[in-house]
Amino acid sequence: MDIHEYQAKIILKKYGIPVPDFAVFSNLEECRRIVSDSRWETAVLKIQVHAGGRGKAGGVKLARSPLEIFEQAEKLLGMKIVNNQTGKEGIIARQVLISPIVKYVKEFYLGAVIDRERAEAVLIASREGGMDIEEVALKRPEVILKFPLRLNGYLRNYELIKIAKFMEWSGETLNQGKKIIQAVAKAFFETDASLLEINPLVETDEGKLLALDAKLSVDDNALYRQKEIAAFYDETQKNPNEAQALLHDLAYVALDGDVGCMVNGAGLAMATMDIIHYYGGKPANFLDVGGSATQEKIAEGFKIILNDPKVKAILVNIFGGIMNCETLAAGIIAAAGDRGLRVPLVVRMEGTNVEIGKKMLEDSRLNIIIGDSLSDAAEKVLKKG
Repeated sequence: MDIHEYQAKIILKKYGIPVPDFAVFSNLEECRRIVSDSRWETAVLKIQVHAGGRGKAGGVKLARSPLEIFEQAEKLLGMKIVNNQTGKEGIIARQVLISPIVKYVKEFYLGAVIDRERAEAVLIASREGGMDIEEVALKRPEVILKFPLRLNGYLRNYELIKIAKFMEWSGETLNQGKKIIQAVAKAFFETDASLLEINPLVETDEGKLLALDAKLSVDDNALYRQKEIAAFYDETQKNPNEAQALLHDLAYVALDGDVGCMVNGAGLAMATMDIIHYYGGKPANFLDVGGSATQEKIAEGFKIILNDPKVKAILVNIFGGIMNCETLAAGIIAAAGDRGLRVPLVVRMEGTNVEIGKKMLEDSRLNIIIGDSLSDAAEKVLKKG
């Protein structure tokens, strides 16, 4: 699960990582109150969305007076950002972070991530940070250090010194940097993060380090023990169908195609999307209802697919093992009966009680087409769609 920058800064502060003063507003009245209470004459304003590239998209503004703060706030509230991370639909900013402008002399990058190729957690440090860090990683890898982390998040003093010297810190800045490096490693593990980054981490005129921006992504499977972070969930940052699926514990990802898919099992779902592509179609979603889905869960998944206006046909591909085909058929009939079938529906099922399930679909008098095999079902759904 991703959280907003201001929420990540709340977490960083708990680990002793210095961040500038900040506040968040969702309307102009809140903005005026914050400026009045803080007496900030200048400020940086940043839209709060679950996507990078905010600065390049115009979602980060500097204001040099209270009047300019209000003018920029009005522009940023409700702004839609569209880039390769948000998809074509984009994400609307409903909150804006405001913070006093910080003067600094140098930008750095510091973070931790799960390196899946190396199957370990890795600390990443760069003595060059900022908006173009991805380009730096490609063109100047020598200014980036990757350091493996122990599972307890603890770094020995000589390791902290090595990383700090790589960052070219010295004196009191080095001592402060060591504390921040250790805090990042500790926070990464204790929050069950998959990604924690500070970009930029800046050095001020006085030689002090500050986290100007922060990003935190947490493993969804660990949210049951991360109550504070779980409470940060913002459903407005997700595709509405994805947000609805999360409420019903369904694995759903919206895609760009027009063939709706409902499958039980991630591997079978991938194979179903592959065969749709093979026959010249494009899936509208990934939807895995799980091996032990109930009739109600099937019905909810079906409703979510029907909520997508792009869907021109639906392919249901189920293997009845733990969840038998009778349960599947009952769920489809219930959902289709409630919402009405506005698009062709092709069902391919195999496994436990398959004949009972097929007969239930045939007897329903709904416009449901039975696929005898996965290939047959894919051909039929594309022909009808």
